[in-house]
Amino acid sequence: MAIWDFRPKGDIWTGIAVGVGVVAAPVVIPLAWSAIRPLLKAVVKTGFMVYEKGHEIVEEVMEGATDFVEEAKSEVHGELTAARKTVKAAKPAKS
Repeated sequence: MAIWDFRPKGDIWTGIAVGVGVVAAPVVIPLAWSAIRPLLKAVVKTGFMVYEKGHEIVEEVMEGATDFVEEAKSEVHGELTAARKTVKAAKPAKS
């Protein structure tokens, strides 16, 4: 079977590189984290500010839309009231 024929091709330098990586990891990882942390914090803060601004914009749009709908309802109600008065005035009184 071909799967059993697989052997990693490595020499002494591969082993040395892995060993150095294992030994250096406890030093390198905290240094990298301390260097990356301010950048990540700035990205999170920017994302939060964009979210908040978007939330404000949506609230303003919804408020404007609500005002628009209320104004339209008021106009329709006024027109219906006027039309009902016209219809009542045009009907002959039944006796």
